[in-house]
Amino acid sequence: MDLSQLGDFMQELNQPRFRARQIWEWIYKRYVGDFEAMTNLPKALRARLAEIATVSPLQPIAQMVSHNRDTLKTLFQLPDGQTIEAVLMLYDQRRTLCISSQAGCAMGCVFCATAQGGLARNLTTGEIVAQVLYFARYLADPSLPPDTDVERPTHVTNIVLMGMGEPLHNYNNVWKALRRLTDPEAFGLGARHITLSTVGLVPMIDRMADEGLQVGLAVSLHAPNDELRTQLTPINKAYPVDELLAAVRRYIAKTNRRVTFEYALMAGVNDSPELAQEMAHKLQGILCHVNLIPLNPVPDSPFQPTSDEETERFAQILRNAGIPTTIRLRRGIEINAGCGQLRRAVAASANWRRLHKTPIGENGEAQSNFSPGAEPFGEQVAPKA
Repeated sequence: MDLSQLGDFMQELNQPRFRARQIWEWIYKRYVGDFEAMTNLPKALRARLAEIATVSPLQPIAQMVSHNRDTLKTLFQLPDGQTIEAVLMLYDQRRTLCISSQAGCAMGCVFCATAQGGLARNLTTGEIVAQVLYFARYLADPSLPPDTDVERPTHVTNIVLMGMGEPLHNYNNVWKALRRLTDPEAFGLGARHITLSTVGLVPMIDRMADEGLQVGLAVSLHAPNDELRTQLTPINKAYPVDELLAAVRRYIAKTNRRVTFEYALMAGVNDSPELAQEMAHKLQGILCHVNLIPLNPVPDSPFQPTSDEETERFAQILRNAGIPTTIRLRRGIEINAGCGQLRRAVAASANWRRLHKTPIGENGEAQSNFSPGAEPFGEQVAPKA
């Protein structure tokens, strides 16, 4: 629900429309998640809202923290009982959120944990936005102990849509969420501080180029030729490498923005010097940056990460060809919070710190404590069932 719709909701409750603005500011500027804390609202309205509405469609049910305390993963339950994960990463001068766009994923990348369970459904705009606002409240809480002695920002500085799901497969809801997250009257984060990662849905890349929002684009490439890429990312059957790279060139021509190519290195699969040279040839003339990702472990996966030595050799071949290349710093691996490790199911593991007594089913998935009702619309007032 946007601000105008929230105004309509207030009128349905026989309240003046300006109440919507008050609620909006409590949610987006002060990160308040409780109607009772909205002290400039009449007590009767606060009580009524608590009866008929909720502020967030997400229920945080468990958390894991990495050993060095720089990565926090939270498991959320959705109103229909589905679960998603999102990750907060702490850097010296940044707080980066990795958020999900779908419950599961339909893309079928063979090395990714999210894909193993398939796609349950798209997230609503509100469910996407609510992940950000949850962590914004977490960071703004003065009662939380400092994680290190280093002075760090206490607000969200960056967002990456690299969690569960393919963002461009949920295009409309994702884009509405991005508009709200960058709206100065809502969350107000600069668009250049947001990066969207896609496995390569060509029509949606073209559509994204026309949006006029300076969000960063990252393309999960993982192989420079069709034979190998189709084995790793089945969507390549629909949008082969050359077609994908043509879409990237069109995107750059329209936006004048550099594109990042992500490449998960797998030992003996896509890490040979010959493939590095082939990739360097394919990317010549493209305004881009390559981010090499040492493969993160996934249970029951046959793939293994490339050694540090081979990773550096692959990177150096690209650099020698004039392709700016970095190697991603791995974070949260031991809590399965790294790239390709997020999934819908929650294991009955002592590593999870339970936040609520939500029952866990035999298959490891959270059981619903919610009743299905009107579609939740983020950290605004969502009518209860």
